[in-house]
Amino acid sequence: MNSDFPAMDTADDISSGKKKQWLPILLVVLILAGAGGYIFWRIKAFAAIENQRRQQAPPPVSVLAEPAGKENMSAYLTGIGSVTPINTVTVKSRVDGQLMEVFFKEGQLVTRGALLATIDPRPFQVQLIQAEGQMARDQELLKNARLDLSRYQTLWAQNSIPRQQLDTQDALARQYEAAVKIDQGQIENARLQLIYSRITAPASGRVGLRQVDPGNMIHASDAGGIVVITQIEPISVIFSLPEDVIPQIVARLKHPGSFPPVEAYDRDMKEKLATGVLSTVDNQIDPATGTVKLRAVFSNHQNELFPNQFVNVRLLIAVEHDAVTVPSSAIQRSPQGTFVYVVKPDKTVTMQPVTTGLIQSEKASIMAGVKEGDLVVVDGTERLRNGSRVELKAPDNGHDTAESSSKSDSQ
Repeated sequence: MNSDFPAMDTADDISSGKKKQWLPILLVVLILAGAGGYIFWRIKAFAAIENQRRQQAPPPVSVLAEPAGKENMSAYLTGIGSVTPINTVTVKSRVDGQLMEVFFKEGQLVTRGALLATIDPRPFQVQLIQAEGQMARDQELLKNARLDLSRYQTLWAQNSIPRQQLDTQDALARQYEAAVKIDQGQIENARLQLIYSRITAPASGRVGLRQVDPGNMIHASDAGGIVVITQIEPISVIFSLPEDVIPQIVARLKHPGSFPPVEAYDRDMKEKLATGVLSTVDNQIDPATGTVKLRAVFSNHQNELFPNQFVNVRLLIAVEHDAVTVPSSAIQRSPQGTFVYVVKPDKTVTMQPVTTGLIQSEKASIMAGVKEGDLVVVDGTERLRNGSRVELKAPDNGHDTAESSSKSDSQ
């Protein structure tokens, strides 16, 4: 064989080369298979751990949630008061005499100037006649004295009488002038007694129970009078508030024509009786109680309020327009501040810090932290923590649940 030609590869050499080419591929396949097995094992282990965690996790907390709304929020100051008539008058006689007639019925509404009763006028008529007769007599005496004075003045000019006689006559004429004035006063007094014998209503209102029956003698010094008239329309309520709120009230009253609304409620604070306006604030604070008195005026056209009636009073002091509101029970407090539990779409809750505004008995306005439509927990908060799973329950009033309303809104 010629040594110049290369030697041909043998079968063993070819087989060995092919084995060398498949070794890296096999190694990669083995590595991938091992990695896949490890990943499968990790996924299976994670699923087992997650399943165990779910089995050990506490059940969801049943809570009641309501969506935050938007409305005008009103701030009220609440106090207790008593219905007080603006005018209460005890009708008394101005003269002594026998009560002849009574023209009112007990409980009747009367107007100012209406005739209520009459006293026997005859004694006063006699006094008037006597005063008029005395005046006529004194007028004639005065007339004669003035004529004599005129004659004496003529004689004095002729130096026929002494000066003293003229002065005496002049003084006599002046005395009669004074007597006529006295007589005029007596006539006016007699006429006034006649007017007083007709007892009229000094104010409009409702008359109470009659204190004296016709036929009895009455006197101007009688303490009880004939009847008491109480003004019903309008009527006022005097109530007390703590002295700390005086600046807010005074600030409201400073605006021209501003009369804050006042609502009167019954003893149980359930039924609103009437609506009026604040009239004035007392000029001093009661140091014994630390309160100030206020007067509110009510039209009382339907006689909703009765004198001396006990009422609860609410005074409107401020209004927040288009405020985001939540029930007051949703507001929670912690050392870090005020917060609410907001229900997220995955049925977990988060502690949401909020800034509150006006807070009334059932509603609270939120200045920041919650927007309109957010579901806030209003019942069951004592068992919640940040991230707790919840189950929404229906309210007691039979309305749709907050969950269903939220779903309908999202749809």
